[in-house]
Amino acid sequence: MTLIQLIAGFVARHRRAYAASALMLLSIALITVWIPRQVGQVVDGLVAHRLQGGGLLRELAWLLLAALAIYLLRVGWRLALFAAAYELGRELRTRLYRQLSLQGPGFFQAERTGDLMALATNDIDAVEMAAGEALLAAFDGSLTLLLVVAMMTLGVDWRLGLAALLPFPLMALAFWRISEHVHQAWKASLERFSGLNQHVQEALSGVRTLRALGLTARSTGQFHALADHAGEAAYRAQRWEAAYEPAVGMTLASAVAIALGLGGWLVARGELSIGSLTSFTMYLGQLIWPMFAAGWVLSLLERGRAAWARLQPVLDAPLSLRDEGRAALPAMSGSAGIAFTALAFSYPGNPRPALDGVELALAPGQTLGLVGPTGAGKSTLLRLLLRQFEPDRGQVLLGGLPVQQIALPALRQALAWVPQEPFLFSASIAENIALARPDASPAQIVEAATLAAVHADIAALPQGYDTLVGERGVTLSGGQRQRVAIARALLSEAPILLLDDALSAVDTGTETQILGHLRTLRERHPERTVIIVSHRLSAVMEAEQIAVLRQGRITERGDHASLLAQGGWYATQWRYQQLEASIDAL
Repeated sequence: MTLIQLIAGFVARHRRAYAASALMLLSIALITVWIPRQVGQVVDGLVAHRLQGGGLLRELAWLLLAALAIYLLRVGWRLALFAAAYELGRELRTRLYRQLSLQGPGFFQAERTGDLMALATNDIDAVEMAAGEALLAAFDGSLTLLLVVAMMTLGVDWRLGLAALLPFPLMALAFWRISEHVHQAWKASLERFSGLNQHVQEALSGVRTLRALGLTARSTGQFHALADHAGEAAYRAQRWEAAYEPAVGMTLASAVAIALGLGGWLVARGELSIGSLTSFTMYLGQLIWPMFAAGWVLSLLERGRAAWARLQPVLDAPLSLRDEGRAALPAMSGSAGIAFTALAFSYPGNPRPALDGVELALAPGQTLGLVGPTGAGKSTLLRLLLRQFEPDRGQVLLGGLPVQQIALPALRQALAWVPQEPFLFSASIAENIALARPDASPAQIVEAATLAAVHADIAALPQGYDTLVGERGVTLSGGQRQRVAIARALLSEAPILLLDDALSAVDTGTETQILGHLRTLRERHPERTVIIVSHRLSAVMEAEQIAVLRQGRITERGDHASLLAQGGWYATQWRYQQLEASIDAL
């Protein structure tokens, strides 16, 4: 879809607003071209001494009334037009947000956050301007041009009108050449702004890392360089836009010179009255707006085209994860819990399999522990259950049903996931905990925080649960962020709890306390299934089933006692971690 097709479709859907604006603009154009003719008649009446006293005042009153009508109509068309144009911006932003919210992690690995933010701001603003000001300025300018030219040639003198139009083809050629440069300049400007946006987003997100490593000055220098480049690109685009004005000025100056020369000669020959020449020169003055409107419209359209060329691929990008499931969450009872069958998966661009032939089954209400060295595929297994990615081979079953057949909203409501790096929103601690249950009572929020062993930390803060955590939870420590995220998951009451190394930032004492609370919670809700990914084997030792993943394959499985008896990787790591804990206790 081109920008013109997008705007045409939008105008068709909002034809009443655009028709009302067009009708008001038509009225303005008619009144505007009537004024010079009326002035010419007044001048001829004064020269001939036919107009004086009350008649003169009456004619002047009509002119003032016309000016007032133009003012009111211009206010009216702007109100009608921009209300519609802003609706296009709202629609595009909603469509972009919906598209981004449905994309999977694979899409965001290929796109930069700064670029996406720029699309939602500068680029959509440019498209909105093209649908608003550009469209109506084109209509207004074209209509005024046609009426003025008609009045010049048919209402005053056709010879004078044709002669005055001789410089205009040269202006059209200049506009065509300038518009090509404007398009390329705005394309470069939008891209430079995206790069600047990306740098600012990354710098603010990683400001503590930059300070810790002493890289603030270097980051500031990079920002200045990017800002200079963005400024230069915007200046270049504005400079090419400014080239429209000299083209208009030279064209009108040439037209006025021709009109005055030929008009004066016709007046001297008695073939044209002074009033008619006055009207003609006023009509030439009225051509200033259509000419400037042409340059303004071309500039807005080229800016909009450059923005739409960047925006459209994102809006039309195929979803990296399709929601074609229609089934509700199946009941998990008996042995129909969670199952991974012959599962194989490789990340895009990486030929080495992250998972290879994984077979696992977990009955409802059981706890599964996933352990293994870094990069073994533990988190990948959870991401396939969450349907962040699709397996290359095999299936993930939930209640005996492939997860692809379950509607994504239903699937995700059944899963409470605490990732390795939990995300907290710029809100209060209470709001972050109650994210999945905004109607939760303060007592329920406190209970969830207690189970996550973070209540004492929150109570010690000056504002308690009303404390704002800052962007990404920057005001809290890593362990506090993890425990707030665990509290959020526990409060959701989802039937499946996924803890992806969610205790890595807490000490062993706090870990023991949280695991004890989870044990108590499981006794109260025996139907809740839990999967724990951890590098600390103490976090999974009470699980009914433990699987050791190495290089994407399950190399050991069983409960804690049977794995120790096997004397493999699990037993070796257990002895090492126990020794390490003994040394730390000294």
